[in-house]
Amino acid sequence: MKLAARAGRITPSPTLAMAATAKAMAARGIDVADFSSGEPDFDTPDPVKAAAEAAIRAGFTKYTPSSGIDELRQAIIDKLQTDQGVRYEKSQVLVSCGAKHSLYNLAEALLEAGDEVIIPVPFWVSYADQTLLNDATPVLFPTREDEGYAIDAQELERLVTPRTKAIVVNSPCNPTGATYDRGTLERLAELALRRDLLLISDEIYEKILYDGATHTSIASLGPEVAARTVIINGVSKAYAMTGWRIGYAAGPKDLLTAMANIQSQSTSNPCSISQKAAVAALRHGGAFTQTMVMEFDRRRRCMIERLNAMPGVHCSKPTGAFYAFPNVSELLGRQGPKGTIATPTDLANYLLQEFQVAVVPGEPFGSAHHIRLSYATSMETILRGMDRLDTAFRQLT
Repeated sequence: MKLAARAGRITPSPTLAMAATAKAMAARGIDVADFSSGEPDFDTPDPVKAAAEAAIRAGFTKYTPSSGIDELRQAIIDKLQTDQGVRYEKSQVLVSCGAKHSLYNLAEALLEAGDEVIIPVPFWVSYADQTLLNDATPVLFPTREDEGYAIDAQELERLVTPRTKAIVVNSPCNPTGATYDRGTLERLAELALRRDLLLISDEIYEKILYDGATHTSIASLGPEVAARTVIINGVSKAYAMTGWRIGYAAGPKDLLTAMANIQSQSTSNPCSISQKAAVAALRHGGAFTQTMVMEFDRRRRCMIERLNAMPGVHCSKPTGAFYAFPNVSELLGRQGPKGTIATPTDLANYLLQEFQVAVVPGEPFGSAHHIRLSYATSMETILRGMDRLDTAFRQLT
């Protein structure tokens, strides 16, 4: 059977693949220190679960409007006005089956052959693949670790061509944990207005911040900027609801209408019960998120301190999200029990096979010098895993 060419442009998600491997090993009784998954280890808050249970008992188990129930869309509108200071109508909000689904709907509605999307590097793995799946070209803009992965709008503009359709803005960033200050966002907004570009603002980690860092949505920089911005967000990270699969997009009405039409012919509505749960999360989940972030901060400090004490490792301290992105370039080229550790992928395989530590290699994120570790796991796992990593790195010759 001849498959469509687009199917050969992409690979399966490396983060999901590594997480699946780690879980399969654990199911066989192997003690794995798993840092692969971008998923809070906290349980979903009780008020959210209670809302879902009430929905089930009330028989709220039928189809809903494909764009999401009015109650949830209003909760999203209220949240965006309170947190971001931007006002949307319901026709400008689309509820989907996770933020990844929201991004894919956007790519389907926006992109076609010949288009280009500028993506700062390092980047979340699906940005480039979703661009490729929709016949467009990802244009990668390298950022520097020693500059905090900051975006220089003037440098970025050199990549803009008549084919450029959009710029991806992900703050806090997966995998680096970097956050963008207001000045950076203002310069990107000015560029987008001047060059007629769309801003894709992925804000899924907006509430997971440390060391006094704050989140500014680029859409909040004025009505003209909001008219050129699509906000992507969801309840997965801030409320420990990854499996509930609720994400959302807010932006220009014509674009959101096109995205809604596409969704109506693909998934139809998101899960009815999950939508009721998401309303409770957005209305009542703030205290839970604060408690969770305090614990993430404790784990972050421990993991970064331990990593920076290991030979051949340097790790910047992230100001957002829940990932460490250590630079392991000094370890590459050394010898392991099965040969040369030439790449981050080689290193990740060595760590999993020899020391039962699951990390994600940097190549899918656009880096040949890093690995990614999630500290959205228990302190016990972090301490056990850091001991193993220290031993593993010292045994390379």
